[in-house]
Amino acid sequence: MDVNIYASWMAFLLGSVTGAGLGLFFHKSDWLGGYNSWRRRLMRLGHISFFGLGLLNLGFGLTAQHFGISSGLTLASSLLLIGLFTMPTVCYLAAYRTGFRHLFFIPAGSVVIALALVAWRLVQL
Repeated sequence: MDVNIYASWMAFLLGSVTGAGLGLFFHKSDWLGGYNSWRRRLMRLGHISFFGLGLLNLGFGLTAQHFGISSGLTLASSLLLIGLFTMPTVCYLAAYRTGFRHLFFIPAGSVVIALALVAWRLVQL
């Protein structure tokens, strides 16, 4: 589960870098089609998903350490990592081409299943 903690800090870094990049142009009201445009909303969602899913991965890793859980969470760990890497990817791809929005089931589904597995494992303690 340490990999989730490492990945979370990488996600925080990527979120900061992408946020800084977006921040260079946010003052332009017509940038990427305006504040409420699909492209701009998806890019903001991709940026913030680095932090949100990074926090989930960090919380997962620290929870496993706190409770001394060293088994039974491998699938949950992998699914959270999949969610962490695919959510911003799908967001940026969907900002580029709207058809990619059909891939959101991958990050969303992996995170939901991972959280259910973690909850189930914690109930068994």
